[in-house]
Amino acid sequence: MSALSAAFFHDEAAAFAKLESLIWPEGPVCPHCGGMGRITNVKGGRMGLRRCGDCKKQFTVTVGTVFESSHVKLHLWLQAAHLLASSKKGFSAHQLHRTLGVTYKTAWFMFHRLREAMRDGALAPMGGLDGPAGGAGIVEADETFIGREPGKPKKRAYHHKMKVLSLVDRDTKQVRSVVVDDLKPDTVKPILAANIAKEASLFTDEAGHYVKLGKDFIEHQITSHGKGEYVRGIVHTNTVEGYFSVFKRGMKGVYQHCGKQHLHRYLAEFDFRYNNRAKLGVGDVARTERALYGIIGRRLTYRSANRPQAING
Repeated sequence: MSALSAAFFHDEAAAFAKLESLIWPEGPVCPHCGGMGRITNVKGGRMGLRRCGDCKKQFTVTVGTVFESSHVKLHLWLQAAHLLASSKKGFSAHQLHRTLGVTYKTAWFMFHRLREAMRDGALAPMGGLDGPAGGAGIVEADETFIGREPGKPKKRAYHHKMKVLSLVDRDTKQVRSVVVDDLKPDTVKPILAANIAKEASLFTDEAGHYVKLGKDFIEHQITSHGKGEYVRGIVHTNTVEGYFSVFKRGMKGVYQHCGKQHLHRYLAEFDFRYNNRAKLGVGDVARTERALYGIIGRRLTYRSANRPQAING
């Protein structure tokens, strides 16, 4: 049976019922006042329309989510969410517009709304589980380079490229990525401090911006890639580099080009799929549902989607 054969991928009423079961597991909740007790269906209204008896306002399950005010049918939204969540290296907007029969502009905006729903926003420090040296867990840190920085001429090495810093918690098997303007210690230090527990063991390569920063943690182990050393016992950065390999294959092979103002959302997409991968027991259906849980309380307009993102935040 096809993964897209479920009724909610084709029928609008079934799509609303499916989303309501995920967003309102205990029954309808008014997004305006939070009331649950006096909610009624609006007869003759549009699909899924309800009225709150407390605040007298009308709403559907899409109000207050990334789906709000969208003219795209909800069952098409659910198809798009499944395609994006289940494709390991991504799913292009051009392919989506051909698959769903919507315009390219609509498909592009749909995927950016879904990437917004995939953004984790986790604040808990990584490396909080038991690890070596009597401390917490192990966190790998590494950077990669992709595309080109806006307005910068092409040069040798990586100076003209956009820079991504990623952290992988060995114990929880979760990744957290951020776009950075540069790799100076003053830029990298607050990111590591905010995202890694001080009791954690930090594993990096020999890049200069990590040398002094490693002193902020209970242990800092380095592998010297320049000397041909990639693994020394349990010390390596192969896990985060494995994440980069999937990220780059997707960005180069599927998406091909990405402006810096959108890169943080693409990272959110790849982080989400990595953190909810099959190896961790999360299948395509569960991964799609987890993505849909993230639509609550998030709005993204076409204008704001094209607005440059604050970096290093």
